[in-house]
Amino acid sequence: MFTGIVEELGTLVTRTDGRDASVVEIHGPQVVADATHGASISVNGVCLTVTRHTDEGFEADVMAETLAVTTLGALTPGDPVNLERSLPVPGRLGGHIVQGHVDGTTTVLSRTPGEKWEVVRLALPPHLARYVAHKGSVALDGVSLTVSAVGPDWFEVSLIPTTLELTTLGRRRPGDALNVEVDVLAKYAERLLDPELAR
Repeated sequence: MFTGIVEELGTLVTRTDGRDASVVEIHGPQVVADATHGASISVNGVCLTVTRHTDEGFEADVMAETLAVTTLGALTPGDPVNLERSLPVPGRLGGHIVQGHVDGTTTVLSRTPGEKWEVVRLALPPHLARYVAHKGSVALDGVSLTVSAVGPDWFEVSLIPTTLELTTLGRRRPGDALNVEVDVLAKYAERLLDPELAR
C-alpha cells in the first residue's frame, strides 16, 4: 500500500522487451536505500516488485497486461518517473490509500496557471466517472491529489509548487497520458450498496 506522496523523481535507465513482458531498470537511490528483494515500489502509480537492486536503482518485471493498460508501455530510457516506497506499518498516511493498481489512463486536456498553483483539467473516462467526486481523492501517476472540480466528461486537480517541481506532473502537457487510480474506498462502497454486486 502507498499514500501517493512521491518520494523521489527517478529515471528509466533501460527497458528490455520480451514477447509478453519487459524488464525495466530504474535509477532511484532514495527508494532503494532500504530495499530488499521482493519489495514494492510505485512507479508512476504502478506497484512493481523489485527483482534486483543496487545502491543506485532497481530492476522490475512488467507484465504484458500492465504494459497494455498503463502508461508504462510508452516509457523510453531517460523518461522521469514518480517513485514511492510502500508504506511502513507505523508510517503516516500523508495522502490517501493508494494500492498501485491502476484503473485506467486519462489525458491532460488543459493547464491553467495561477499565482502559486496550476489547475489541470483531465479527461474523465466513462467507466471511472462514478468514482470521481468533488473534493474526493484520486491518484495520477501515483500522486495523491484532491479533485477540485468535476464536469460531465472531465475533472480538475490543482497542483501546488511542490508537486509541480518534484513530480512528473509539472512536465505533463495537453495530450499527455497519465495513469489513474480512483479511491478504493469508493469502489468498496459501491459494491456494498449494490445488491447485484453483493451477491
